[in-house]
Amino acid sequence: MHETTAPRSLREAWIALAGLSAVFLFEMLDNSILNVALPVIGRDLDASTTALQWVTGAYAVVFGGLMLAFGAIADRFGRRRIMLVGLVLLGVASLATAVVTTAGQLIAVRATMGVAAAMTTPDSMALAFRLFDEDGLRVRALTLISTVGLVGLAIGPTAGGLVLAIAPWQVLLLVNVPIAVLALFCVRHGLAGDDPGGLHRDPLDVPGMLLGTATIVLALLAPTLFVEQGAGSWVPWAATAATTAAAICFVLRERSTRHPLLDLKLLALPLVSSGLAYKAAAGVATAGLGYMVTLQLQLDWGWTPALAAVGMLPQVVVLLAGSPFVNPFVERVGLDRAAWTSAAAVVSGLAVYGLLGRFGYLWIATALVLVSAGMRVVGVVAGLNVVRGLPGDRTTIGAALVDTASQITSGIGIAVTGTILAIVFTGDIAASPWSPRQTGEFHQAVTTAGLTLTLVAAALVGWGFVRTRRAAGDRAATPIDDTVPQDA
Repeated sequence: MHETTAPRSLREAWIALAGLSAVFLFEMLDNSILNVALPVIGRDLDASTTALQWVTGAYAVVFGGLMLAFGAIADRFGRRRIMLVGLVLLGVASLATAVVTTAGQLIAVRATMGVAAAMTTPDSMALAFRLFDEDGLRVRALTLISTVGLVGLAIGPTAGGLVLAIAPWQVLLLVNVPIAVLALFCVRHGLAGDDPGGLHRDPLDVPGMLLGTATIVLALLAPTLFVEQGAGSWVPWAATAATTAAAICFVLRERSTRHPLLDLKLLALPLVSSGLAYKAAAGVATAGLGYMVTLQLQLDWGWTPALAAVGMLPQVVVLLAGSPFVNPFVERVGLDRAAWTSAAAVVSGLAVYGLLGRFGYLWIATALVLVSAGMRVVGVVAGLNVVRGLPGDRTTIGAALVDTASQITSGIGIAVTGTILAIVFTGDIAASPWSPRQTGEFHQAVTTAGLTLTLVAAALVGWGFVRTRRAAGDRAATPIDDTVPQDA
């Protein structure tokens, strides 16, 4: 968008922001509202446990695997255009739920919705970034969009349960139709078409897309296999080897081709590498902590699922109530400092849980508050740093990189925790009551897992901090606009 037409306030861009917020609401609401219906879906469609896992897994794997590819396509053919196509696909796929009669059909619908999410979600950050010229307005816009999504994440399970009491489960997916229609209208009328000067004309790297997608899909599947089958099985190790091989082939392809899907030199840019490191640290910590706390409250302490949900409320409250404080905090300390301090808060919360979580709920609540407070800030500023650190015609693939990093590291966080539990804990973890020996093993496992993830996340934050200082030094040496990337 040209500088002379850029909105000077959020109010001037309210139609566009409503559409982009609706897109993020779909992403956050979708799986959270559907999970509560899985038992009902299983009975209605006579679905196996594996089929039910793929009802949610197909969406996540397709979504994560295709984001980079569609990010590159959007930067080539137009972000708004790809967003509109994705929203139409989302509406059609959601409508198809009404005629689903088998688990296989539902999995196909969910995979199609994953394609739509891959087309729309990275575009929402890229379009919000390009909508404004000032970083302050960008932070406020991304905070608003993420707040709407977090509301959906928070109310999803409760809303889903209430709907199931009076309506069939298909309604939970049909609700995406009005969301898609709202987003389609607002994006169509609130956002101008892409400025051709902000797009690149490089040929599409189709082999790179295929190798990149294969790498990400395998990287998402491997952690799940470690949790489900354990480190003693050959299957997760084979998936890990395949992931490594695909990644090596992808890197070789991108280094040798004239027009790569992802120019690997861009990953070395200070703002890009630091933002991805912070986002990865937050993904590892948040997923690992959520997994461990859920097991501890229900299996170790014997809390009911409802009471355990109440026990997670500190995280929900901070994520929702923290929105008004994000922009003042960023304005006070600056984007770079806000990024590393918020990421450090996430690591501190994970360390508190690993060291003290077994001694009482107060320590768990403290860990949840620290992690969610840090996540609330880093979720906005880390992604913004990545996008503003890239050339102007690579903003969407930058947003896709942020989401992909979060998805993969979340899976790694859960896989590390699940693998350590499988190694240390003897017997069936779901069987109750536990013996004193099993209780001790569980405490040892979550402490080991918590501190292991803390070290991993801390290393990522440390690397990000070094790269942030490098970016600041480059800007001090050569004062230019923040939106222009620095050489590595």
